[in-house]
Amino acid sequence: MRQPVIDALCRVVDPEVAMHIVDVGLVYGVTVSEGMLHALVTMTSAACPVADVILEDVEKELEAAVPADLLVHVELVWFPPWTPDRMSLSAKRFMGW
Repeated sequence: MRQPVIDALCRVVDPEVAMHIVDVGLVYGVTVSEGMLHALVTMTSAACPVADVILEDVEKELEAAVPADLLVHVELVWFPPWTPDRMSLSAKRFMGW
């Protein structure tokens, strides 16, 4: 189930930077236990104007990617704070860093 989850998360784009949330480093972790998939997601800033859209997209994509009997819970977290160090090498190149 690992690859379908990764693929689902890679379909969620942060519209502010035009990259998927995995490359941006917004996914802090995904666990599966007791019939639930729990995804920890952050934003680049607490003032992110598209946070609700991103969280809804994450939930929608994960629900479509996992078995129907697996509940999906997406949690917005702020610790540790996001930094550009979390970005993938390709994202940093895209941004010119």
